[in-house]
Amino acid sequence: MAHALHITGLSKVFANKPVLGPIDLHLEPGTITVVIGRSGCGKTTLLRCLGGLEQPSAGAIRIGNGDLRREQVGYVFQEPRLMPWLTVERNVGFGLNGGGAAAHKTAIEEALQVVGLPDAAKLLPKQLSGGMAQRVALARSLAPSPELILLDEPFSALDPFTREQMQDHLLHLHRHYRTTMVLITHDMDEALALADRIIVLRGPPGLVAADMAPGLAKPAREAPAFLLWRERLRAFLATADPQPSTDSLQST
Repeated sequence: MAHALHITGLSKVFANKPVLGPIDLHLEPGTITVVIGRSGCGKTTLLRCLGGLEQPSAGAIRIGNGDLRREQVGYVFQEPRLMPWLTVERNVGFGLNGGGAAAHKTAIEEALQVVGLPDAAKLLPKQLSGGMAQRVALARSLAPSPELILLDEPFSALDPFTREQMQDHLLHLHRHYRTTMVLITHDMDEALALADRIIVLRGPPGLVAADMAPGLAKPAREAPAFLLWRERLRAFLATADPQPSTDSLQST
């Protein structure tokens, strides 16, 4: 069962220069939160702190009633980062620990089925297209049933058609696993297509400039309110003022 994610007073300082925070967020379990903002606003730093790849300078990250541990997190990067000498099924199962061989086999088969690649188990990464490789990366992150999935611009290297397909695959995965997800992107349409909630960061240091809940049906590209929300989001991203807003925008 998914648990709420609590981020309290989170900040990061590099070489005595504040680059992030303080950030305070409460993310509901089983939701997709998209973090968007201009380059250098702290999006990736926030994700790396959540994933345990960076140690925060201050603050706490909790999930449920305990501190978030690195083994509770699945991470999907911009590139698939598959191990070229392992088959697809062995790449997907690489992060599985405990439970025995039968449980591992079931988890791998389920993940490949959900991403639409049940027949690719014996293939090597070099035999996959870019979209297929990223689907394998998604399956690998989900197979251990983590509490939280972090996605660092996972579809940015794909062509527009494949990118839309991958967004639809991600929504399908989310409906199946109901894992809490945090995704960063530069793409407004992607944010609106995927998000239950959109956090706009502005900085440095990265601070929450807007907190939006569009409430669009998914996939949202054809929703009548899609263009309206795109213009609202564009307005926040275009604002030069680095000071954060306390506005919280809900669906209208």
